[in-house]
Amino acid sequence: MTTEPDRNVGLELLRTTEAAALAAARWVGRGDKEAGDQAAVDAMRVLLATVHMSGVIVIGEGEKDHAPMLYIGEAVGDGKGPETDVAVDPVEGTNLLAKGLPNSIAIVGLAPRGAMATFGPSFYMDKIAVGPEAAGKIDLDAPVTQNLEAVAAAKNGRVEELTVVVLDRPRNEDKIEAARQRGARVRLISDGDVAPSLMTALPGTGIDMVVGIGGTPEGILTACAMHGLGGEIQGRLAPQSDKEKEHIEAEGIDLNRKLSHRELVIGEDIFFAATGITQGDFLRGVEYTSDGVVTHSLVTRSRSGTWRVIESHHRWEKLVPISAVPYRAP
Repeated sequence: MTTEPDRNVGLELLRTTEAAALAAARWVGRGDKEAGDQAAVDAMRVLLATVHMSGVIVIGEGEKDHAPMLYIGEAVGDGKGPETDVAVDPVEGTNLLAKGLPNSIAIVGLAPRGAMATFGPSFYMDKIAVGPEAAGKIDLDAPVTQNLEAVAAAKNGRVEELTVVVLDRPRNEDKIEAARQRGARVRLISDGDVAPSLMTALPGTGIDMVVGIGGTPEGILTACAMHGLGGEIQGRLAPQSDKEKEHIEAEGIDLNRKLSHRELVIGEDIFFAATGITQGDFLRGVEYTSDGVVTHSLVTRSRSGTWRVIESHHRWEKLVPISAVPYRAP
């Protein structure tokens, strides 16, 4: 039994991440992460307003008092389409952008209203992410060594041939040491674990697993992507202070609950888009040409299991006169 293809909102979301990346690219390497982030936020807001949906930001840049960022609870879209949850990170890796380092990206995730898990004041999550081959074979509760062996077996390889990405933080030192002791290659990153998590599920990236405590919003965004990529992420809240733990418990959130990507974001109508800002390992950064700019993006759709890598060429002579976004430096 077949059905007529419905609308792919992911292609509309692509325009929002492209806009954010183009706006933020003016600030690459200029040492001002706040200005780069604000430029991306402003551009993303303009383009989100054109998407045919009645959306609400559930993963964003903070509560309403922190406006003009894309704040939690902000209405987005044209107000006429389906009711949706929207997760945004206009610049994942603001430090990477400011320093001109690789893998800064602009991200949007979308799901039906109520589908995305929200954890109130929880900022940190213990996570493990793998690609399709190892999906269903890893366990957040298992030791790092056991998960490495499971991934190696799933890929018909050896642990010594695996590359594991971990955020370089003191809180992750035990996982870093365990992976090294078992013989895996460990790549430490300073910021942004969405990009490497996506890389576990994409061919030719050389990344096999991501482990460690990182951001909770990044976990939700990765879950959106894994629905379409066929990989897996598991997570559990990991408060890093007594105050954070008290706030989470006051919200009635279970700190012991382990969640898969299918519980972090529920359903089959889930979309994800990301566009490279700085040059990356799987998404090229914004590239300037003699007459415009080139962007490189990833778009996923869970219902069809389709993911696309899209190269877009933008011509200044056409784009600048019709856009409300200041894409070019003054």
